[in-house]
Amino acid sequence: MRDRRGVGRWTSPLRVRGGPGWFEQEPTWREAKPSVISDALARAGARPSGNWFVVGASRNIVGGRPYGRTVSGVEVVLWRTRTGDLRAGPGACPHLGAPLREGKVVCGTLVCHWHGLAIKKESFAGWSPFPVHDDGVLVWVRLDEAGGEVPLEHPVLPARPPAALALDSVFTTVGRCEPQDVVANRLDPWHGSWLHPYSFVDLRVVDTPRGGAQDAFAVEVSFRVAGRLVVPVRAVFTAPEPRTVVMHITEGEGATSVVEAHATPLTPRGHHSPRTVVVEAVVAASDRRGFVLARTAAPVLRPLLRRASARLWRDDLAYAERRWSLRRSGLFPG
Repeated sequence: MRDRRGVGRWTSPLRVRGGPGWFEQEPTWREAKPSVISDALARAGARPSGNWFVVGASRNIVGGRPYGRTVSGVEVVLWRTRTGDLRAGPGACPHLGAPLREGKVVCGTLVCHWHGLAIKKESFAGWSPFPVHDDGVLVWVRLDEAGGEVPLEHPVLPARPPAALALDSVFTTVGRCEPQDVVANRLDPWHGSWLHPYSFVDLRVVDTPRGGAQDAFAVEVSFRVAGRLVVPVRAVFTAPEPRTVVMHITEGEGATSVVEAHATPLTPRGHHSPRTVVVEAVVAASDRRGFVLARTAAPVLRPLLRRASARLWRDDLAYAERRWSLRRSGLFPG
């Protein structure tokens, strides 16, 4: 806001909410039509992923030690070279099957801790590297056999605010369900104020997917800060590929910020007891001058952001796990 002399004047993003309590809010079950959610999920599942899977946070893979993750039943190891470039490949040593994630990285070379076999980026004795991509926030690995699609050179990446102007945080958790159950949860925005009243209030879905370029949910919602203090925004939910749902803040405080929910299967497709890792990336931006201080304080703020994500995903994973259980029993109402 500016005064009559055109001098910038600070305004608070906070608003005092005077709306109804949780039990007094308008029910959303009539709007949350199972067919709308299932159709959006089906369209997401039909989009190409190029066989790319999110592994975890870029900052978790550092020089000196390897990083291991199982993706769709495939053991994967990742490490960085002396120049910081990322490498990935099968997690079992080609010599006698030792777990390479327990090895060491010496001068950018992965060294097995069982017998000292050194692995660089080249194929060796049946061991071949996997394509890998570091987008600056998350690390992706391409597993063509597990994905079963036509490979893409790069993963399908959502638009984000410029890295130099943003604060990012990555939270990871694991649930007993399949990726589609996680995605279905995020393609149901109507549950926000009911299941998460500690974070969201006054949520209203103002537009629903129509396929094509307009395949998105648009919502108006207030993020609860403390008590009756809230921050109202407009957000759009999209599913750019089968295992990702992105919330873009389009209007209000933090416009251009995104929250990405990536669902990566740990177990092979069709496993009797599936497990999925959820990797949520928050990439926040603001044009307020004080946001520079927030970026400077990132090491302090990231644990707070992860704590907020953990609280939400405690409830959302319970939702996703129940959905999988009902599907397995043939009782899922959708």
